[in-house]
Amino acid sequence: MAWCCLSQIYYQREKQSSDPAAPRPGPCSQAPGESPQLGRVQGLCPTADQLWPHPQRTARADTGVGSWQAMWNNITSCSLWRLSPRFMASRIQTLTPLFIRNYKDFCKNRQTIWTLRNSLCQVMKKTVLTLKCNTISHRFLSNKARYRQYTKTFPVLDGSIPSVCEHVFEENLRNSEACIQRYSELLCKVSKGGGENAILRHTQRNKKLLVRERLRMLLDDEPFLELSPFAGFDLPYGDVPAAGCLTGIGKIRGVWCVFMANDATVKGGTIYPISVKKQLRAQQIAVQNRLLSVYLVDSGGAFLPLQAELFPDQSHGGRVFYNEAIMSAMKIPQVAVVCGSCTAGGAYVPTMAEETVIVDKIGSMFLAGPPLVKAATGEDISPEDLGGASMHSKVSGCVDHFASSEKEAYECVRNIILTLNYELPPEETLEYDDPLYSAEELLGLAPRGYSYTLHIKPILSRLIDGSRFQEFKAEYGTTLVTGFAHMEGHLVGIVANNGELTHDASLKGSHFVQLCSQRSIPILFLQNTAPHAPEPTSLSQAEDHTNRLKAQASMMAAVACAAVPKITLVIGGCYGNESYAMCGRSFDPNFLFLWPNARVALVDSRHISTFPQARDDDCTGDDSELMHLKEKLEEESSAFHSSARLWDDGIILPQNSRKVIAQCLTIMKQQKYQIVSLQHNPVIRL
Repeated sequence: MAWCCLSQIYYQREKQSSDPAAPRPGPCSQAPGESPQLGRVQGLCPTADQLWPHPQRTARADTGVGSWQAMWNNITSCSLWRLSPRFMASRIQTLTPLFIRNYKDFCKNRQTIWTLRNSLCQVMKKTVLTLKCNTISHRFLSNKARYRQYTKTFPVLDGSIPSVCEHVFEENLRNSEACIQRYSELLCKVSKGGGENAILRHTQRNKKLLVRERLRMLLDDEPFLELSPFAGFDLPYGDVPAAGCLTGIGKIRGVWCVFMANDATVKGGTIYPISVKKQLRAQQIAVQNRLLSVYLVDSGGAFLPLQAELFPDQSHGGRVFYNEAIMSAMKIPQVAVVCGSCTAGGAYVPTMAEETVIVDKIGSMFLAGPPLVKAATGEDISPEDLGGASMHSKVSGCVDHFASSEKEAYECVRNIILTLNYELPPEETLEYDDPLYSAEELLGLAPRGYSYTLHIKPILSRLIDGSRFQEFKAEYGTTLVTGFAHMEGHLVGIVANNGELTHDASLKGSHFVQLCSQRSIPILFLQNTAPHAPEPTSLSQAEDHTNRLKAQASMMAAVACAAVPKITLVIGGCYGNESYAMCGRSFDPNFLFLWPNARVALVDSRHISTFPQARDDDCTGDDSELMHLKEKLEEESSAFHSSARLWDDGIILPQNSRKVIAQCLTIMKQQKYQIVSLQHNPVIRL
């Protein structure tokens, strides 16, 4: 093959030497009649004219060296088209003796050999330079370039709303506006924390910053994702705004981090059962997505009247400390700031963190405060002497950094982040197309109830880039829509309810979820499950019902075992066993959000009268009991009831869904760039 290549190129060069006007094909040119698959792309290799002038136009044409140089250039540029220096060196070593052996006429003396070597160096430099400019840009395209080139080939969805459905759209819109009004009222209440009196006591008497001011000083100047802001409302033991702590995900020095910040204006930072649950969920998100965790601790310890609900069980308060050790062993960094009183269990959080900062005068740590010391021993002691910043930084060694002010403490944390040796790629702003339809119209597409559900594709067309969707199995199992799309430049697989989860739809969903798992593509579930499946009334219907259950079980197994990030957005109903197949809370999605109109329950209260009733001899219930049950189900199935109990990661407005989902995709992507080595033990302090 080398003989043929050399002979053919030599013949072309000699022909061009005799005819300067003849066309001069470069080494990457495609011969007439050659298959496009066989020829290399033009521009990847330098041509002879780019590296050497024509032999007849050189001063050394009479020696034949110019012709030899041009021929050597063709040989090397054709054979050295790969970029790897090791590969190029091996090819040069192979070709040099071959060339000398087969073209002895050109290699008669040492002068010619030296010319060969010098020319080889020039070819090497210019070929590598050209390949770096061309080959890399073609073979290793950036996300931005790849997105521009390929994603606009996906078909465009028709997101128009049929005129016959306008009355449904208007009814949904009125319901959404009412839900958003309640959402805004609760959000305003959350922002006030423990109330005006508690805020004054916190800021003026204790000279401490409010929790949101602390976050502004700690995080980069970018929007952060707050998790479960409505947790703790309308609970049996009263309202605990935001569960007494703020959790979320934000950037510190460009690194996505999970933060857990106690709000001492809410009952002095006392820990309630819902507070423990919220912190455990934040830690779970940190583990799933391998996110650095930052604790801003300002806690008075457990609320003793409810100790039976937050101390003894596996998922109670002690689990927070267990998770800290496990996360450290997983090489997930944890940093704590003692910015208030940390009593009892609250003192273990900073003590078990890998690095801790304490604020002078306001930060303290002890298992029992001065009042308990006085009661037990009769000794009077100040908080500073018992467990203040100076004592723990100079004597006990429980903290690593002493800060004279809160501002200095948060700047210290930001500097600690820089020592984590994170190798993150430079941020690249992806170019993407906005949806072709307005996101505000999602308010009219958010179903008031299952009977007010419109087709899912108008919703998709208002969420995905350019309203472009590559549908999978479009004609099969049409009550489940599956396919690929982009969210602000991120490729994502979409599984969306479009009716009951039938046998065919379940098999289709199982197939698609496995495809996404195999291709490492994150999955977005848009959940709006049917309230209940009709009861079989014949043998054939019973058989169909059994087949449906088996297919749904197959989809559940595929979803549970899919080793890719998963995001679930409940846009309507979250009912019964179908919600499991659509990656409900018990199937561990990385994030789960609700629209304000969403309903979460085993059954829909509006369909409970259609269930078969028990006989009189089996039950003595009457209509009043049935009415009471319906009212209870109606109240407990609302999105706000769900979010207050942390059955989700928060309620988001329909028009903000695209932004939140894209932010979650970006957050989950960070762990790809972390190099994790095996470590069996956590960082053990002291």
